[in-house]
Amino acid sequence: MTMKARRRGGSRADRARKPSAGSRQREAALSIESLGARGDGIGALEGRKIFVPFSAPGDRVRVRVRVRLEPARADGVPAQLLELVSSGPHRQDAPCLHFGACGGCTVQHLEDESYAAWKRGLVVSALAHRGLDETPVAALRRTPPASRRRAVFSARRGRKGVFLGFNERGSTRLIDLEACHVLRPEITALLPRLRDALAAALREGEPADIAVALLDDGLDVTIRAGRDPDLDGRLDLAAFAESSDLARLSWAAGSGAPEPIAHRRDGIVTFDGVPVIAPPGGFLQASREGEATLLDLVREATVEASSIVDLFSGIGTFALPLARRAIVRAFDSDPVAIAALDRAARFSDRTARISAAARDLFRDPLEPAEFGDAQAILFDPPRAGAREQAARIAESGVPLIVGISCNPASFARDARTLADGGYRLEKVVPVDQFVWSAHVELVGIFRRD
Repeated sequence: MTMKARRRGGSRADRARKPSAGSRQREAALSIESLGARGDGIGALEGRKIFVPFSAPGDRVRVRVRVRLEPARADGVPAQLLELVSSGPHRQDAPCLHFGACGGCTVQHLEDESYAAWKRGLVVSALAHRGLDETPVAALRRTPPASRRRAVFSARRGRKGVFLGFNERGSTRLIDLEACHVLRPEITALLPRLRDALAAALREGEPADIAVALLDDGLDVTIRAGRDPDLDGRLDLAAFAESSDLARLSWAAGSGAPEPIAHRRDGIVTFDGVPVIAPPGGFLQASREGEATLLDLVREATVEASSIVDLFSGIGTFALPLARRAIVRAFDSDPVAIAALDRAARFSDRTARISAAARDLFRDPLEPAEFGDAQAILFDPPRAGAREQAARIAESGVPLIVGISCNPASFARDARTLADGGYRLEKVVPVDQFVWSAHVELVGIFRRD
């Protein structure tokens, strides 16, 4: 079986890559012994680790590897998979026709039990790296395929049309997407019409990023390109929004804020019965199913807390449900997200139990005294984690901390800070929000001893 990548839309320079000076290429046969943190199979060649994408333990493969003439790096050498000679016991047939090229699903070929064990192992390894290897780690909580409700696509208009999809891993080469087993069907069904709309809106050679989210009242689309569309372009895009029954369509030029092209419905997402007008292109948990699992874990942990501080709250994913029974103070670095949360809270039955404030928690973290009489702190930072804020939390006397993270490494670093400050990491629950990828969500429960 030969792995053939379906690549389109790459630059001429991408397609003409040459080995760097000081290296040579060779082909070799390898046995895959284990799986790395990014989902690459790991074999050995002349005493060096060789990382082989899209392979599984027990596979026999033929690869092309760049052998550097200088000393090898400690983490090994990447290789290109040329042929799967024989399959190991941990392999299954990948359902997607883009597997082996698309950088989105790196482990779609893993047998299910092996996949679940590997994902849980990512969390176990990250904790062990920080000396937290005694922490109980639960079994992986699963979310189904075809459940992801948001995605950011790359697009480029070529001479023969628009290439629209995801990049190959570690490359600017674009996979022109025909199908996706991860996304909600409503999103994949939009792609042909979106491709046609971009063909009219973009100039030849022009790139764009397109954020698509499935909200409660329809699809929300934000196109980000290097310039504003002209009047005819706006009219064409508005017609596309109408014919596709989009809730909203926005355009952002460069790094600017999105501006509406078509605003046909409000763009609502509901948390525990409270409707929130989501900012165009704003953050949502990857799937409704994953969000429900996270919320169940947070509710269970904070069931006895009557006063909660929610850090990195976003538009209220957890703050609004928790405010059904507790006083919640919510903080986030994004003023647009906080404004959406505040507006929703003021028009809900929880207005007296929730407050929302914009604050840069990276540069201006809450100080220990500012937690007041809080009985629990919830923090859900971006992938970089909450280094400065974790240090302040560690100095507080708050008895219960609940941490949510999509990056086990930054979570483990922050957990180490809390442990050094007197908190015990009671348990961690991994949640498979990002199906068939090397990313994993988790919830950690800390208590002060």
